[in-house]
Parts: sequence; structure tokens; C-alpha cells
Amino acid sequence: MRKSYAPARAEESQRRRLCIAIPEILALLENNLRVDCGSVQFVLLNLDIGMSQAYPVEQDEPARYVSMWANWGQAMATISSSLRLASRMNRLGTESAFEVLVRARALEAQGKEIIHLEIGEPDFATPSNIVEAATRALHEGWTHYGPSAGLPQLRETVAADVAHHLGISVDTTEVVIVPGGKPIMFFSMLALVEEGDEVLYPNPGFPIYESMIRFVGGKEVPYGLREDFDFDVNVDEILEKITNRTRLIVINSPHNPTGGVMGRAEIARLAKALVERDVFVLSDEIYDRLIYEGEHTSIAQFPGMREKTIILNGFSKTYAMTGWRMGYGVMRPDLARQITLLMTNSNSCTASFTQIAGVEALRGPQDSVDTMREEFRRRRAVIVDGLNRIPGFHCRQPHGAFYVFPNIRGTGRSSRELADAILTEAGVACLWGTAFGAWGEGYLRFSFANSVENIQKALERIETWTKKNL
Repeated sequence: MRKSYAPARAEESQRRRLCIAIPEILALLENNLRVDCGSVQFVLLNLDIGMSQAYPVEQDEPARYVSMWANWGQAMATISSSLRLASRMNRLGTESAFEVLVRARALEAQGKEIIHLEIGEPDFATPSNIVEAATRALHEGWTHYGPSAGLPQLRETVAADVAHHLGISVDTTEVVIVPGGKPIMFFSMLALVEEGDEVLYPNPGFPIYESMIRFVGGKEVPYGLREDFDFDVNVDEILEKITNRTRLIVINSPHNPTGGVMGRAEIARLAKALVERDVFVLSDEIYDRLIYEGEHTSIAQFPGMREKTIILNGFSKTYAMTGWRMGYGVMRPDLARQITLLMTNSNSCTASFTQIAGVEALRGPQDSVDTMREEFRRRRAVIVDGLNRIPGFHCRQPHGAFYVFPNIRGTGRSSRELADAILTEAGVACLWGTAFGAWGEGYLRFSFANSVENIQKALERIETWTKKNL
């Protein structure tokens, strides 16, 4: 669906376009279709799924297209009302970043300029040596099925890389390559969590943790990450919430959305308390190379925790490879075999040519990682200083990742209300704190994976808006 819905005209000057923002065909099931006759645009609103794309359509017969799409939307809505889904589908959540992106694209289709600070991906290009490795792999025939656990050469490379950075012994049998980081979250819960088992997870936190816990039938047990604790984990709170039904604890450092980093002392305390318990830890370390002060610490480094820990990591954030969809898990061999079985039953395998590129990413020059981290450090200073100058905002300096999580209680607005206003009235896309859980109320999340120029422009817009409206 990357083409016009009407025949192209020879003369571009005669073309008057009708923009249709379509995040996914399935979005029409919700019948969220609005016709704006004044600007002759279709906009799909209030969507919780997918990415949007604007598609040009000739305007010569607007009534025809209005009728066609409206009728189809009604028909699909009728089908939707009779569709019987499994009850587990009601337990799935989503990522609000995609909803905001859809709304921002709709505003852009109306001619408004939006500064995007909502999406959590590096704005850098994938390093050229990695791209070239993928291109060579395609020409060399790495376009066929591979082992479900991953190509041996990438598993060996990942094992060596993790061993080097964490100072622990890692065998190839402990590594599973998957398409992105989420499969490790999902498969770990499918493999370990029975109906009614409790899973502890951070709140505010990456929303897919809670979604997957609920989907597999587990009981979600949130623990807080609080500003007065510098968004570090309060181990005492975790320990207080562990019961005989606790099966898994999710930790994330550096942390999305706060940019907090777990201190080594707190991780050591948690490891000491868990070593004698029959509890696994899912350690999401996807931002481990984006730390601005100190070094990354993994709970797998502590005595007795290696066999209790599932390390989640990948290539998306470190090497600007979000669209390549490649991640990995490191875990005890017997669990790795079960995660591999889930891979066989779901994805078969991760694309072979991307895995060859992954080998180059880990073995090749790392200067691009250092360059990106230093640029993020520079942007961090700009956005933190700028937000702290805005009335009603208070922003701590994050220690990792590329997010800030300012306290906005001084504005007197709720997180959702303020985020919506900043988007529609100031032209800056960000996320409300409750997109990451109920305990995110009173905060916004901004990604500083954008240029300094755009960050400064966004800050100016927000400050102007607040002075006018608060």
C-alpha cells in the first residue's frame, strides 16, 4: 500500500491532493473515520495501533472517495461487531507513542509543522559498515531460513560481546537471536508464568511489560520508580511485594521512560535477596551502551544470579537499527531451548542477512556508538536546562537512554491534558506520563533523539504556550 489510490496525472501542477492517513487497514474496524470537507482530508483519529503514512489521492472526484471510504468503514465496522475474539485479546495493551505519531502525522497532513519528541529511536543512520555487511550478505545468498536460535556466528559473537562487557562467562547455548527485543519479553513470560503467577514490573515503565503479563494470564504487580529516589529502584519496595506466587521480576536499566539508571549497590542488594528464591529476573538492558555517568551494571554479574537472569538486549538503540528488528536473550541453556521452541512456532527464525550485519555491528568499529552517545549527552544538557526554565516544569537530569521525564505538576494540568495541548496548540509531540502506567501521572516524556536545533525550537514553543495559557 505504497502507491496512489487514483491514476497519476502527467501534470503535477494540476494535482490537488486528498491526504489519507492510514496507520493500518485494521484501524478501520474501529470506524474512526472523519471527513473534513473544508480541507478535503480523511483523517483516522484516536488510534492505538500502527504507524501512519500519508497517501496522495486525486481530488477530481472527492465525493467518490468520500463515499467509497465511508461505506467501507461502515461495512468493516459491521463486520467488527460480529467478530468473536478470544477473551485474551481484551488483555493486550499498546504503545501510546504510536498513537501520538498517528495524530502528529494527521496534523502534518493538514499543513502543520510538528516537532517529534515522542518516538524512542535514535535519529542517526545505521553505521555504514553495518549496512555494507548486510548488502554483501544479500548478494552472497544469506536470504534463506536459518536456525531458530540464530546463526551460530552471531550467537558466538553475542556471547563474546556480553562476556566482554559484563565480565561473565557466556556460552553460545545460552544465546537466542530474535526479531527485536519484545519476543524475549513475551517468550520468557509464556515459558515461565502460569495463570495467576505474579510478575513484578516498574511503574512508570515500558507499557508492553504490563500488557504481556496480563496477556499470558499473570497477575501484574507494579513497583514504583520515584523522582525523589532519582528514578532508581527502591529494592525495599520490591522485596515487600514478593510473595510465594512471585515468578518473575522485570527490571530495566537504563530505564524507559525516566532515564534512570540502577545503582550497583541497589542491584547488589536485590541480587543478595533473590539468590535463594525461586524467582527469575528479566533484565531489560537495551540501553546499556547509552549511560552518561558511570558504567552499566547487570544483575547477572552477581553470585548466584547468572542462572536466574534473562538478559534482554539488542541492536536497535546502540547501533540505530530499530527497523532491522533484531534482538537477543541470554539465559540458562535449558530455558534457551524453550525460547527457541517458541521461536520455531512463531517466527521460524530471524532474517539471516540481518544477522550477518549483526556480527559486523559487534565486531566492527565502535566509534559510531561513542559519537552517538556524546551527541545525546549534548542534547541532554540542552533539553534539561530548557525545560527547567519553563514555568511549572521541573526536570531531573537522566543518567541513561535518551529520554527526560519532567515533573509538570506545577502547571496544574494532568499529563494527558498537557501532552494533548502541547501537540495540537504548540506543535510538539511528546508522551503523557500515564502512557507508562498510572504512577506516571504528573510527568511527561520527551525523547531527545532529535537535533539540538529542533529541541531548542520545541522548548521555545512550549515556553511560549505555557506563558500564554497557564
